[in-house]
Amino acid sequence: MSFESLGLAPALLRALAEQGYAEPTPVQAGSIPLVLAGHDLLAAAQTGTGKTAAFALPLLHKLVDAGPTMTRRPRALVLTPTRELAAQILDNAQAYGKHLRISATTIFGGVGMGPQINALRRGVDIVIATPGRLIDHMQQRTIDLSGVETLVLDEADRMLDMGFLPALKRILGALPKQRQTLLFSATFAPEIKALAMQFMREPREVTVTPPNTVAALVSHHVHPVDAERKRDLLLHVLAQDSRRQTLVFSRTKHGADKLVKYLEQAGLRAAAIHGNKSQNARTKALGDFKSGRITVLVATDIAARGIDIDQLPMVINFDLPMVAEDYVHRIGRTGRAGSEGMAVSLVSHDESGLLRDIRKLLKDEIAIDNVAGFEPSSPLRLDAGAPRPKQGQRQPRSPQRSQGGQSQRPQGSSQAHRPHGHAQQKQGNGEHAAGNRKRRHRPRPAAKA
Repeated sequence: MSFESLGLAPALLRALAEQGYAEPTPVQAGSIPLVLAGHDLLAAAQTGTGKTAAFALPLLHKLVDAGPTMTRRPRALVLTPTRELAAQILDNAQAYGKHLRISATTIFGGVGMGPQINALRRGVDIVIATPGRLIDHMQQRTIDLSGVETLVLDEADRMLDMGFLPALKRILGALPKQRQTLLFSATFAPEIKALAMQFMREPREVTVTPPNTVAALVSHHVHPVDAERKRDLLLHVLAQDSRRQTLVFSRTKHGADKLVKYLEQAGLRAAAIHGNKSQNARTKALGDFKSGRITVLVATDIAARGIDIDQLPMVINFDLPMVAEDYVHRIGRTGRAGSEGMAVSLVSHDESGLLRDIRKLLKDEIAIDNVAGFEPSSPLRLDAGAPRPKQGQRQPRSPQRSQGGQSQRPQGSSQAHRPHGHAQQKQGNGEHAAGNRKRRHRPRPAAKA
């Protein structure tokens, strides 16, 4: 199958050809005809399979096909959980629509509202936004959503998480009832799907891969280690090839900063990305990592979705995620677009239960390999009574906590020459569930991105 056979506008085909994209990925081939036909859609596919192009291409086609409008109101709204994913979607939409007269802008927190207001006043066709900052504009009446014809929820499982739900309901209330709604994600839990049915009209479904699967070209390794020796083992693994680009996941923002300081003292070029960083700092860190100016990016789970790094060879879980499904999204940063990848997890005894949940989710026996010189004093337990960090409970400060982030408080098949999709996690300044700000008793808030 080719992109031409999907009936896309010639200008879109021209842009795709210039970027070397010849044939659609399975999620694109399944989704694009349904979107063009006007159906609501639930689309699930693992990370790196082209979900962004699966909604951006038909969205651009429909806007061109409908012709110009005299109103300055946006005609399409794309909601994402994080600023990085919003910026990334804009970059892709502009690349696909480079030969079209379609305007788009991003709206997210961490930056001033002035430029965003000016862009909205000039008029845009597509708004790509995080929920909290979008609600800020709604409250100040700097955006009119009454003309939205298509709503896209990218990383819909996070958008429908309870931390985002009040903000999402408020946004949905400002949109026309007669609209097309598209939900894209790597995973759809049954309860999320049931919730989505409340605001969708007879949606069609596209499922390319089984839920919670990872790319076949990713090899998984678990290295047991005592918690207080994790940093030393991390340095040992990184030192095997100090030029290799590596994304390291820390459970906490504090731990990410501590790890970067430790790695820099050891002579590695590293930076952190998390919700306490300014948007400029986050953008610079990600840009430096993609360009190779730094070789290690230490991130909290905001980088687990939507960060598209070409041919990233390795992802290391310094801390296992508190939710097993997040392992899938973290590992989805490597092994993309037909390239091989490696996923390494440094697991202490108190994370045995988390590892057990991950192995159960993947229905796969992840290799467990001791590293010589770092054998743990307590072996991992993978039975039903395996220990795990206590979620939501602060632990007293300890040497381990100050040496790499051992805090127990949680952070909240494709081929080459195809447009890549993007998949990410929790909200930051201006990305919170703004509808909850003044409630005395409120549901669990979304964490910063």
